[in-house]
Amino acid sequence: MPARDIPIIPAELLPPYTISEPERQVAPFVFCSPHSGRIYPQSFIAQSRLTPLCLRKSEDCFVDELIAPVAELGVPLISARFPRAFLDVNREPYEFDPEIFDEPLPDYANTQSVRVAGGLGTIARIVADGEEIYRHKISLADALARVQQLYIPFHAALCELVETTRQQFGYAILIDCHSMPSSSMASFGGPRPDIVLGDRFGASADNKISRFLRDTLTNLGYKVHMNRPYAGGYITEHYGRPARNVHAVQIEINRGLYIDERTLRLKKSFATLQRDLQTLAVPLLNELPAMLEYRAAAE
Repeated sequence: MPARDIPIIPAELLPPYTISEPERQVAPFVFCSPHSGRIYPQSFIAQSRLTPLCLRKSEDCFVDELIAPVAELGVPLISARFPRAFLDVNREPYEFDPEIFDEPLPDYANTQSVRVAGGLGTIARIVADGEEIYRHKISLADALARVQQLYIPFHAALCELVETTRQQFGYAILIDCHSMPSSSMASFGGPRPDIVLGDRFGASADNKISRFLRDTLTNLGYKVHMNRPYAGGYITEHYGRPARNVHAVQIEINRGLYIDERTLRLKKSFATLQRDLQTLAVPLLNELPAMLEYRAAAE
């Protein structure tokens, strides 16, 4: 489709991300919050059959604020400004659901992924609690505009942060930060843990990184699971290449720890969790790199 035929993204969504960068990066880490964007354009709300509050049920509410103090310790943080219900950058660029479009999709669209089948493709059909987003079908041009003007710039910026870090330190560790609803894990029995770490079952990161995160969080009093029910999405899978000296770990934080999930208002415990994550970051940034470098020297 010619560029002139692509609609213009609402101005309030541009630029599509924010980057908090230190004057001097002190450790080989990049933090990412791809689902905490909370700018909902009126044009999108008009397309939707849901209220703005319902649309926010897919949002990783305030995760960018939770981890902002970590960035202040000397590592970069990139955060999406657009909401996940509008565009999901933790997917392939063209995981498109045929059910929401008013025209046939191009051959390059991935219409058969598990995520598309669940209604949560690059352009989601539903919000996290299963409600349909759109009043009517949308145009392919609308979807392509979101990909070209938001998705591609976001990933270009994230890729540059990771590569710059790898070149500076010899390797990079991407921490992809998310939140999850506190609802019961029926297939696993009982409530969800406080935190789930995902490293694609060891494929996206050196297991020393995942174990360090798990042990440190457990010592802080949190119940931590590894890879179940979340092993890591597209970002973890796409960027995590240990053989190329890039590691990626996904962190899912139970929303019940810090917000009222009905109203999405912050709890008083938000400050405690934020402080604990900063406490986690201090040894993560200072001790873990030395452990990895010692291992590499020994091999």
